[in-house]
Amino acid sequence: MEMYHEIHGQGEPLVLMHGFFATGQMWEPFIEEFSQHFLLIIPDLRGHGRSSNPNPAEIYSTRQAAQDVFSMLDHLEITHFKAIGVSLGALILLHMSTQHPERVDAQVVIGGANYFPDKCREKLRKMTVESYSESAWKYYRKLHKSGDDQIRLLISQFQNFADSYEDVNFTPPLLSTIRAKTLIIHGDRNWAYPVSIAAQMYQSIPKSYLWIVLNGGHVPIFGKRALVFSQTALEFLGGSWEKEK
Repeated sequence: MEMYHEIHGQGEPLVLMHGFFATGQMWEPFIEEFSQHFLLIIPDLRGHGRSSNPNPAEIYSTRQAAQDVFSMLDHLEITHFKAIGVSLGALILLHMSTQHPERVDAQVVIGGANYFPDKCREKLRKMTVESYSESAWKYYRKLHKSGDDQIRLLISQFQNFADSYEDVNFTPPLLSTIRAKTLIIHGDRNWAYPVSIAAQMYQSIPKSYLWIVLNGGHVPIFGKRALVFSQTALEFLGGSWEKEK
């Protein structure tokens, strides 16, 4: 697999992972400020943007995508790091912090889940290639460099999550093995996962904090919320918050 990634700034490593259908470009509003405090490592995840997907016939695996990121970090000779993951990136981050809990020092999980609830699966099944608007296609064509075939594959793989039950299945005992200090950010208007999902993760992850964003959607960190998000995330990742839950 070929994984495109960018590096900005200097200091302690901070990995930024985007959501499904997005690329590392989604972090552009935060790069200037975050790079003043951290060495930013921003990949295009498997099959997205400029990164390849060598096994297109396979179901998209967030577990495999976590291994991809670990391989990238090994190549960069980075053993310990902090991370922020949004949506798909949040699911990958949960795999990383449970697969190798000793490597993740702190993490921000945004719009993530420990499992896919039934309502989420129902919506995923309706997300066919035909259901996406022309404006969505126009936007995706700017991001994904291998053309419409790459986009069609991503749509198909995203829809396949509706019938996937093993890849995203973080039980409370498994979440309890996470050592990283964890900030869970969740919008109360999240289309995919109810607030109860975030509460379950908060109750299961030992050193965790929960921020419910009022009137917030699936990824409530952009637009008018960008400033308060960046301030909160930098304060949290900087280690000034209390460690005891």
